[in-house]
Amino acid sequence: MKILEYAEFTPPRNKAHYTKIRQAIERDDFRSADVKKLTNLTHGKFYRAKLDIADRLLFCTIRYRGEVYALMLEVIEQHAYDKSRFLRGAAIDDDKIPQVEAAEAIEHAAAVRYLHPARQRVHWLDKVISFDDAQHAVYLQPAPLIIVGSAGSGKTALTLEKMKQIPGEVLYVTHSAYLAQAARDLYYAQGFEREGQEATFLSYRELLESIRIPSGREATWRDFSAWFARMRQQFKGIDAHQAFEEIRGVLAADAAGVLTREQYRALGTRQSIFAADERDALYDLFEKYCAWLQEAKLFDLNLLAHDWRRQVQARYDFVVVDEVQDLTVAQLALVLDSLKKPGQFLLCGDSNQIVHPNFFSWSKIKTLFWRDPALAERQQLQVLRANFRNGTQVTKVANALLKIKHRRFGSIDRESNFLVDAVNEEAGTVSLLADSEAARRDLNTQTRRSTRFAVLVLRDEDKAEARKQFDTPLIFSVHEAKGLEYDSIVLFRFISDNRAQYSEIADGVSAQDLLVDDLHYGRAKDKSDKSLEVYKFYVNALYVALTRAVRNVYLIESDAGHPLLRLLAIAQSGAMDKVDAQASSHEDWQKEARKLALQGKQEQAEAIERLILKTSPVPWPVFDEAKLRESLAKVFGEQAPGSKHKSALYDYATCFDEPLLAYFLSEDAGFEQARQFRQLGATQGRRHYLPYFQRNFKDILRLCDKHGVEHRTPMNQTPLMAAAAAGNIALVEALLERGADRSAIDHLGRNALHWAMVTALRDGAYAKSAFSAIFHLVAPSSFDVMAGERLVRIDRHQSEYLLFQLMWVLFKGCFGSSDASDRGCFDAMMLQEALEKMPDGVAAPQRKKRAFISAVLARNEIDRDYAYNRRLFKRLSMGLYQFSPALALRQRGVDGDGWVSVFSVLNLYLIKETADPRYTTHIDSLLQFANLPPAAEALTHAHHARRKLQAAKTVAAKPMAAPVRNPYKR
Repeated sequence: MKILEYAEFTPPRNKAHYTKIRQAIERDDFRSADVKKLTNLTHGKFYRAKLDIADRLLFCTIRYRGEVYALMLEVIEQHAYDKSRFLRGAAIDDDKIPQVEAAEAIEHAAAVRYLHPARQRVHWLDKVISFDDAQHAVYLQPAPLIIVGSAGSGKTALTLEKMKQIPGEVLYVTHSAYLAQAARDLYYAQGFEREGQEATFLSYRELLESIRIPSGREATWRDFSAWFARMRQQFKGIDAHQAFEEIRGVLAADAAGVLTREQYRALGTRQSIFAADERDALYDLFEKYCAWLQEAKLFDLNLLAHDWRRQVQARYDFVVVDEVQDLTVAQLALVLDSLKKPGQFLLCGDSNQIVHPNFFSWSKIKTLFWRDPALAERQQLQVLRANFRNGTQVTKVANALLKIKHRRFGSIDRESNFLVDAVNEEAGTVSLLADSEAARRDLNTQTRRSTRFAVLVLRDEDKAEARKQFDTPLIFSVHEAKGLEYDSIVLFRFISDNRAQYSEIADGVSAQDLLVDDLHYGRAKDKSDKSLEVYKFYVNALYVALTRAVRNVYLIESDAGHPLLRLLAIAQSGAMDKVDAQASSHEDWQKEARKLALQGKQEQAEAIERLILKTSPVPWPVFDEAKLRESLAKVFGEQAPGSKHKSALYDYATCFDEPLLAYFLSEDAGFEQARQFRQLGATQGRRHYLPYFQRNFKDILRLCDKHGVEHRTPMNQTPLMAAAAAGNIALVEALLERGADRSAIDHLGRNALHWAMVTALRDGAYAKSAFSAIFHLVAPSSFDVMAGERLVRIDRHQSEYLLFQLMWVLFKGCFGSSDASDRGCFDAMMLQEALEKMPDGVAAPQRKKRAFISAVLARNEIDRDYAYNRRLFKRLSMGLYQFSPALALRQRGVDGDGWVSVFSVLNLYLIKETADPRYTTHIDSLLQFANLPPAAEALTHAHHARRKLQAAKTVAAKPMAAPVRNPYKR
């Protein structure tokens, strides 16, 4: 096999040993290289070769065009597999790894889409990335830089690899929150970190929130459309879509500010969709729109950008803007203001994919970023013509559409004047099907249960008709489909339902005009012709829809002879061929639902639940907050006879490690079994999720199929929480494959990571074995807090992340613990002792030192004057800390995301019920400082006090312990 090296690969000190092992692998002599296969890794197949007594060489195998390559990844020194970037904290015993033959490694080599024929060094995000010549040339270019590339050109991957070279504070920003999150996960895949760099990945809205969180909700097209319908009588003759684009893309989009009525009237012919005599009416509509936003408590990102520019600080050393065509100049101006030094930016996008209203042009972008029109005109944009995603037939039709657009409307700008080269060698198909009941029924029957097929319509209002014809839950409008990718796409009545618009696009274009191999720059001669702006959405929407398909596109149209279809050379098929659409598994649909939910496609995710998964509620009672309070009332309020409720509370105490609840049960409720809590509590707690410890977990997965992957166990855990607490790595991986939610929480605000951390702190064997791998699997990539009225994102690689999560886990124990270590707050010694129990693969040795912990706490005090203060903690007295009472966390709710007080998420109200009575005033003070309503008296405390009083009347009461000083007292 041939040899490749990862771009970040550093050869070992002993070059001779490395050369010898490399040559042995190259000639498929795995025995001489002492190659072994690393097992129990479902995230990839890796092999290790023996360099010398202490060091090992990690590599994998890949396949391209029938050739197999061994890719050298990293040198693992001193058998420290847990520190490997690629093994994700896996616990591996070098003596127990099985030998492997070269034939097996060759057979299981992972296929890649592209490898450069000459370059032997490749990149790695979540998979192997090899740059072609054009990409490599851009990779070597210094900033400032603008990259133009079509869908599937690899521009995002190239951008992320370039980011890795940049020191300092780096911002990646894009319109889509999902794309920002996906880019972040790609960037840090396989444990990548660059010393001296702090990279932040935000959507544009999140960037605004990082300056100041606006009140209300973002106004969407649906909001505007519903409002405009009520205004239609006052503005007859104005199209809602065009008005929305004019407001977003013209009136509020200028970097200098919102246009005045006079400025709007003075715009040139091509600077507005509307004629001069229509603009006053449009401006009247705009003024009413602004008033309506305030009344409805909504905000517009453009208008917000103008207001927020006065508050933005020059914070970042470098800025990357991905999918720049989705942002307006006003929005980009704010991004530019966040730069410390002009010129330190990288932009990438494709103006052929504009489906958001913004009047985008590359010339405006260049003028804005270079601040000088003459200088901007001389800047060369880097064009990526290769398409690594779509099949050759899809690319051919997409190119034909670009030729029609160019011929009909002229060049949009010099930078978008190019066709796409297909690199994907799979041909695929583009088929035109008659819009007949038989054809629709046949296609629906073959595709309705496949996650590889999606149906696209032009606008949101077209989805209702599509649902009547197709049973798949994967029905999207073009706006929703942007950023998605499916093996095959059905385009439903795109052209037939918009005959006039697409006829205008094809008007005056002949098949002869399309016999060109390139596009030559030339603007439309008639400057008064607004047809490009009027029809841009239609042609771009069709282009975006076509390029969502990796292999096949099926157009369902009633007008098979439409001029545009003739120009695109898509002939109507006769009898429909059998479609390659195997029914997807339950697991595939679970994963698809989770992916769409993360992308904000809640409508389609819920449709999957309703139409495909058809989950049912669990048949067992769940011991959630309501059940806990009910049981507490029965035992300590009503003093109900019998042991049923007491036994249930004791089960809860063992599962959630509640020593004070066990004490109340034994001393105040007379439940003798609770006296065994100290000796047997941890063991008894495990029995509530015992099936999750089993290596054979098919029954668990069947429950997930029946009740959903987020169903609750009897103790209110999700399956992922239970599997993480059990240390069952294989089950955790299986659940994540099905789309399990890492951020789901129980009634104490704890997610799967917190359950794993609780177990690691109680069980040393777990901490040393499974915990590191579990941590890397279930730890959310970041979490958002609101501090000082702005969004603060804490990323997993930051030192504050683990400390915050640890304090989250220890919080409940601050108010009563079995080892009497509780103090109502945290200090560096307490946190250090907890961190010492964690493996180095989770907490680096330097981060376990008390001085480091103290420094992190101190620099994040809410009152500390420090440039990068995240204001997470409040110092109560010397060395004693608690979460800042002003802190809030972003939580998902029925009406979308919202900000919830940190003590509400931690459920301090419920914690009070099982806390030491001596902390009552502490807890009440915390709630008061957080401006939360006071908590009622705890039932356990009231009952305990009554028991004490009753005992005092009959026997001399023992002296009470001295009350704990209340550090929160004003």
